Amino acid sequence: MQNPTAAMLVIGDEILSGRTQDTNTQYLAAALTDAGVDLKEARVVSDDADAIKQAASSLSATYDMVFTSGGIGPTHDDITADCIAAAFNAPIDIRADARALLEAHYERQGSELNAARLRMARIPEGASLIENPVSTAPGFTLGNVHVMAGVPSVFKAMVASVLPQITGGAPLQSKTVRIERGEGDIAAPLGALATRFPDLSFGSYPFQKNGLYGSNIVIRGSDPERLENAFKALSADLGA
Repeated sequence: MQNPTAAMLVIGDEILSGRTQDTNTQYLAAALTDAGVDLKEARVVSDDADAIKQAASSLSATYDMVFTSGGIGPTHDDITADCIAAAFNAPIDIRADARALLEAHYERQGSELNAARLRMARIPEGASLIENPVSTAPGFTLGNVHVMAGVPSVFKAMVASVLPQITGGAPLQSKTVRIERGEGDIAAPLGALATRFPDLSFGSYPFQKNGLYGSNIVIRGSDPERLENAFKALSADLGA
């Protein structure tokens, strides 16, 4: 039985301009691997309504689940909630339960729940809230799309809120073999092994250090026995 599949949609001009480094995709990939969900695609789009809507629709139709990060804050360029609502043809408005969370949070802080902050209570109809224990403003799940904040600490907390609700498959495992030979020398036998073990993934990651050329061969799969057999075959065939 195949593991469920997922995609990551990173939203924000700050990522594409290089001003901000995306660490959320790396975190999500590791978390989903442990949960037995295969992250198949990661896509980055700008703060453009059509781009966000089209990407969300495409990824939602292709994979079992989609995770988004960015664009659900209080400023004018935080348009993700509206775009996801549009992708699902769902109305969006301030929702009472989300507003109550924000009212309590800003009251504790002694701050005003102004119009800008109230934008974070706008939730598409039919969505369920994603808990945010860090800064309270919730994310939401609509259909198979989980909409989360871009701030890494909040994103991680929201992932932790969502993962218990996901039924995954077998966690992906990996083994690494260090080969001190150039990729051109190992390409043919490595290709033969990949054909012999079609259910596993073989990746070659070359290195050069102190004049020595080589490659780290990483084998990935969910079946421990198949993984071990491939590891032994790789070590024998390439003389590792």
